[in-house]
Amino acid sequence: MSINNTKFDYTKISDDCVKCGKCKPVCTIFNINQDEATSPRGFIDLLGAYKRDELELDKTAKDIFESCFLCTNCVEVCPNDLPTDMIIEQVRSDIAKKYGIAWYKRMFFWLLKHRKTMDLLSKLGWMFQTCALKLDNEKQSARPRFSLPIVKKDRVLPFADSVSFLNKYPQNIPAKNKVEVADKKNKVAIFIGCMSNYTYTNTGDSLVKILKKLDLDIFIPKKQLCCGAPAYFTGAFDTVDYLAKTNIEYFESWIDDVDAVLIPEATCSAMINQDWEHYFHDQPEWKARAAKLSKKIFLATKWLENNTQLKDMLATSGKKMNDVVTYHDPCHAKKMQGVWKEPRNLLSQNYVMTEMSDSNRCCGFGGVTMQTEKFEFAKAAGAPKAAMIRDTKAQIVSAECSACRMQITNSLDTAGVDVKFKNPIELIAEALED
Repeated sequence: MSINNTKFDYTKISDDCVKCGKCKPVCTIFNINQDEATSPRGFIDLLGAYKRDELELDKTAKDIFESCFLCTNCVEVCPNDLPTDMIIEQVRSDIAKKYGIAWYKRMFFWLLKHRKTMDLLSKLGWMFQTCALKLDNEKQSARPRFSLPIVKKDRVLPFADSVSFLNKYPQNIPAKNKVEVADKKNKVAIFIGCMSNYTYTNTGDSLVKILKKLDLDIFIPKKQLCCGAPAYFTGAFDTVDYLAKTNIEYFESWIDDVDAVLIPEATCSAMINQDWEHYFHDQPEWKARAAKLSKKIFLATKWLENNTQLKDMLATSGKKMNDVVTYHDPCHAKKMQGVWKEPRNLLSQNYVMTEMSDSNRCCGFGGVTMQTEKFEFAKAAGAPKAAMIRDTKAQIVSAECSACRMQITNSLDTAGVDVKFKNPIELIAEALED
């Protein structure tokens, strides 16, 4: 989809946009480099010039448009409701067509389409990863023993588990004491997300434990593929098209048999709930199919808090935990899906909660490009978040997002802050343990 197909009249809104500037104080990249060109209104001005064929998509423009974290802070405060992030996602497709995509990104996106090959490489990675990585099992992170062209030695990364989540369980896990409820299937599906499938597998394990406690039938669709978010944010729309359509066709084969699809990942949930429809804006049949599915797609804590007795169960039979927890709001949870109260409501039944000074501030993950070519920006964005977490004196920081987990874990390590990261689903399962 070319930016020239978007519906926004840049000329009409440009004057108001330039006069406003409410977006600048909250913009992740502007707070790093203080460059007007990479503020949201700078992006809008340049995008308008590009739409009017007044700006060449040269390497300078490419560098500017790839500097956005897509955190949606600007969208949240914009009085004109300009979806700056969506427009930048579209122009990145034009960038990919003109300049191509780096070989390692192409390889990564190819793997996202081929689950069996990814399974094999993950297994091989688990077998040989200690040759290249020093593992910290307590924090579920690893430090490279030497620098590589893409991955430098001075950062920590997630590491592969011995068995992926999808290969660990049968497709159907029936409830032991299923209670029939009118107009409900009493059955939920799990869409796990790539990082929780291969690295942070305890997130999926914990979700299974919770659903068993709730006596729900569990369906783990084994043919699910990546939601497409990494490719979407990079502009690799051919990969997005394949992944979204393949998943939609597969979901349609079983979606009527479940009450909900639970996703313990903010980015995956937002991609399926919203961005599939955005992507299919010019493919009405697929847009309608994506919209129909989205009615049953939920970030896990949202559905669990609003549709089960989990909160009461935690309050009455859950253990009181000594750990102090601070909560980080993933951009794709609070700003895109309005989910922020639900995980706190559940966690506060068993844990002491303390708020950091700005839980809504982007942690700085920013996507594949930000974690590779522009990692210095990611490091700079992560430093303030690490300081906020340190100042809470909490032992644990939590967020329902593995991308945030990867970024924040590295930021804490860089800052020398000894705080563990856990998904709220993991913490809830721990509180329910006998």
